[in-house]
Order: sequence, then structure tokens, then C-alpha cells
Amino acid sequence: MKKQYFGTDGIRGEVGQFPIVPEFIMRLGYAAGKVLSKDAKPGQRSKVLIGKDTRVSGYLLEAALEAGFAAAGMDVMLCGPMPTPGVAYLTKALRLSAGVVISASHNPYQDNGIKFFSAKGDKLSDALELAIEKELNKPMGCVNSEELGKAFRLDDAAGRYIEFCKSTFPGDLNLKGLKLVVDCANGAAYHTAPHVFHELGAEVISIGIGPDGRNINDGFGATAPAALIAKVKEVGADLGIALDGDADRLQMVDASGRLFNGDELLYVLAKDRLERGFELGGVVGTLMTNLAVENAIKALGIGFERANVGDRYVLELLKQKNWLIGGEGSGHLLCLDQHSTGDGTIAALQVLAAMSQQKKTLVELLDSVSLFPQVLLNVKFKSGYDWKGDQALIQQIARVEADLKGRGRVLIRASGTEPVLRVMVETADGDIAMSAAKSIAHLVPTL
Repeated sequence: MKKQYFGTDGIRGEVGQFPIVPEFIMRLGYAAGKVLSKDAKPGQRSKVLIGKDTRVSGYLLEAALEAGFAAAGMDVMLCGPMPTPGVAYLTKALRLSAGVVISASHNPYQDNGIKFFSAKGDKLSDALELAIEKELNKPMGCVNSEELGKAFRLDDAAGRYIEFCKSTFPGDLNLKGLKLVVDCANGAAYHTAPHVFHELGAEVISIGIGPDGRNINDGFGATAPAALIAKVKEVGADLGIALDGDADRLQMVDASGRLFNGDELLYVLAKDRLERGFELGGVVGTLMTNLAVENAIKALGIGFERANVGDRYVLELLKQKNWLIGGEGSGHLLCLDQHSTGDGTIAALQVLAAMSQQKKTLVELLDSVSLFPQVLLNVKFKSGYDWKGDQALIQQIARVEADLKGRGRVLIRASGTEPVLRVMVETADGDIAMSAAKSIAHLVPTL
């Protein structure tokens, strides 16, 4: 039976548990090498770039991947700790066949994963992932000795990426006079993001820049913003910027300690581009994007579409629509006029540019947006439960939607990794949202 290894964001799991074990990762490198080198011109060796975040398991998985690629006849370039979007940029800039990131993003250090980028710096197509999975189901081989790949260290990878990030900020602007706290989550951006903002003129106070292999995302970063909020208040900073472990997510904090999530920042980016005369066409959010943000974007005369949850699906819909701006509340923000993938550092620069050009604070830029309360209940259900066929559940969902009468919405979806049903109700009144969500959730047969 053919196995499916790729999820919405590559291959991920707990280190030491299949598939995040050395043998499989080496086989993955070999299989990917066989597939990704097929388009190489005669006499030209394919090259792949491997970057990683700061997890201690990165050393182990990097070595396994390197061996697999070499066995397939691909040369390997190693850049060490590097934000996921940095690997995407370098892969395209250096005209390589592919890029690989060893990271589990916002997960704790016990987890790790493998993400792939194409030569264009975007996620692999479904067809390529299927081809790699097909190759994984064959025995691993090895090319002849004269065809084996070599490994090289890419010098100044961080410096190249820093310069690229700076190039996305308007040349007639700078960050002089701004005091910023930058939280790197003890992750891959610890040696890149602070330099970007400092070299553009800001006074930078950095936190979450002491990775030890085990503290990534632990009490710092976009998924734990309390440390950033406290530091902004302590030092009297103008703004705080929080990235996650692989630096593709962004959350921001203003001087008062107010947190701004990805939905709000998405609106700021869309409105700014509209006011600067960009032909946006539309903006892509996800099924979880706050209804107030959708309404506010539509009120600007901008189209709005929802993709499935995950930046991969946001990117796919943006390309399908030929639009530029998309994102999700977790902080994945895509500005395809600046980069081929979501980038927390670049997204922060785009927000800062909008504030500078319009001479407004984040609160002022969002004066027409008041987020609706979202109640999300995660309900563990019994094995074999078919929620889509549960008539009592379906009828209650219909009753709640009728009660909301267009003033809110209901979203029910099953987790892709565990027997959990996610029940989300969103409306202007938080008490009504909670009551409605509970009325649906209690009909689910639990464990």
C-alpha cells in the first residue's frame, strides 16, 4: 500500500518517531534527489540548498539528508541556521534545483520536519510531491562513485538574505527614530532579523536570540507574545516584532502593549497598497480569517476570497487569481510583489513602510476594523464518528447559522492529524458566540 508522507507543510513529526528518523530522512533525500535532478541539462550537476532552524535535531537530519542527496548524485550546499523564507530566496537567487528547510516552524523542539522549495523559491507542486512519494516506495540505491554528489558550505548566507530583506523596504524611507523590540523565538532569525531593522536605522532591542537547541519557541516568539509585550513596555519601545521559530510568521505589538495578529496586519497591507495605486484585484485569507477583516477589505472595494487553512493554500489561490496579498491570523503573510513565500521579516517591513508613508499608528490604520470575537472549541471524538453524516449536528449548525442571519458565521472542520473536531463560531457578541459553539460541540460524541 502506497503511503502518503507529505502534509500541508512538508513532512513533520516527533524526532525519533517515524518518519522523522535518520534512515527515512536519508531515503527522502535520495528520492527527492532522483526526482529533482531529472531536469538537469547533460553534463550539468543539480544542486540543492539545505538550511535549518536551531533545533538540536537539525544536525542529525542535515547529515542524513546530505547523504541521501549525495547518493542520488546531487551536490549539496549547506547554509546552517536560516529562516525558511531565506532558503526560498537563496534557492532562487543562486539558480539551484531546489531548497530544503529542516524545521517544525512554531512547534516545540522535540518536533522537526522537512520542507521543500522549487527552483522558483515556492513550495513544491502536488505533482512533484507525489513523484517523490512514489520514489520513496522503491528501494534506495546509489549512483556510481564518479557521479556522487559533493557538499559545500555557502559563505555569508545570512548576509545575502539580510540584504535581500532590506531591498524590499522603500529606498526613500528609513527607520531612524524608531525603537523596536525584535523577538526571534530563539529560532532561525536570531542572526538575521535584528540586523535588518538596525541597518535600516532603527534602535533595536533583541530578545529570543540565545538558541541552545532546545529553547526554540519556548516562551518567546509569535506563538508566545507575552515576553514581547512585557519588553516593549519595559523599554518604552515604539513597536514590537515577533517571529516564530523559522521566521515565516509575524505578530506585532504597539507601545501600549496591544497585540496585532495576522488578520489585522493583512488589512493594513491591503489598504496601503490600494492607497499607493496598486492594482490588487483581491486579497486571500483563510477559512479562519476574521469576518470583520473580510468586511473591511470588501468595504475598500477590494475582492476577498478564502482558502483552506495553511499558507500553502493561500499561495495557491493567490497564484490562481493572479493577486499579490494574502495571509492568515497566525501571522503567515504573503506579499508576492516582494517575495515568493511568506516572510515574517519582510511582512514587518511592509507594515512599517505603510505606517511611515501614511504617518499613522497601527491603531489609526485599523480604525475601521473591530475584530469579531471568535470562539474555537476543539472536541475529541470517538473513532469512526462521521460528523458530516450526523443529522442532529447538521441541524443544530443550520439553526445557529439562521440565528446569526449574516451577522456571523460557523465553521466546522476536522483536524488532519488527530480525532478532533474544531467548532468555530464568530459574531460581534462574544457571549452569543460561546453559547452557539457549545450548543454544537455538546452534540459530538466524545471519548
